[in-house]
Amino acid sequence: MAAIVLVEDEADLSAIVMDYIIAAGHQPRCFVDGAEALAHLRASLPELIVLDLMLPGLDGLSLCRAVRDFSEVPIIMTTAKVEEIDRLLGLEAGADDYLCKPYSPRELMARIAAVLRRARPSPADAPRVRIDEATRTVRVAGRVLALTATEYNLLAAMARRPGVIFSRAQLLDAAAGENLDVSDRAIDSHIKNLRRKLAGSLPGVELIQSVYGLGYRVEP
Repeated sequence: MAAIVLVEDEADLSAIVMDYIIAAGHQPRCFVDGAEALAHLRASLPELIVLDLMLPGLDGLSLCRAVRDFSEVPIIMTTAKVEEIDRLLGLEAGADDYLCKPYSPRELMARIAAVLRRARPSPADAPRVRIDEATRTVRVAGRVLALTATEYNLLAAMARRPGVIFSRAQLLDAAAGENLDVSDRAIDSHIKNLRRKLAGSLPGVELIQSVYGLGYRVEP
C-alpha cells in the first residue's frame, strides 16, 4: 500500500483513476490546482505523484521542478501533449516516467507499480541517509532534513567514517569547523536534537549510537 497524490483537473478522469488506485490497495489524494498540491506536498510527502502537465495556475512542469527542490519522490507525468519536446521537458524537469493522454487506467497502474518497485529497493541496498556536501543538504527517504549548521557538521563528520567512535572533543572540533559558538557541554544537546529529527523520517532506526564513556558513532 502506498500514499499516492494525483494532480489532475479533469474531473471524470481523476474519478476513474482514483477508483483504480483504491482498487489496487493504495491511498490516493487528488488535487485539481498545482499551487494547492504544492502546499500539501511541502507538508506531507506521498510515496508517488501522478502529475498532469496542464493545470490551472501552477502548471505541471513548474510544480515538478518545485517538488524536486525538496524531494526525490517518484513522479509520473501525464499530458495530452504528444510532441517529443514536451516529453523531454517533463523528464528534464525531474519526472520519473511519462504517459500520454488518452491512456488506459490499467497502463497507468502498471506504470505506478513499476515506479514504486524501483523506488523501494531492499534495505540492504538502499542508503537511508544521503548527504550532499556540495550543497550541505541531508536527505532522508528522499526528503531534505531541516538541520542547523551545527547539526549538519556533526552528522557529516560521523557519516564520513561510519562505525568510528567520535569523542565529544572530536565532535566539538567538527561542529566548530565554521567558527560556530559551540561548547563541549552542548554536543549532547545537539546530538539529541539531531536524533529526534532523524527519527521523524526513520522511525525505529537508531542511526546515531551512543558508546558509553566514549562518544557517538553513525552505523552504516
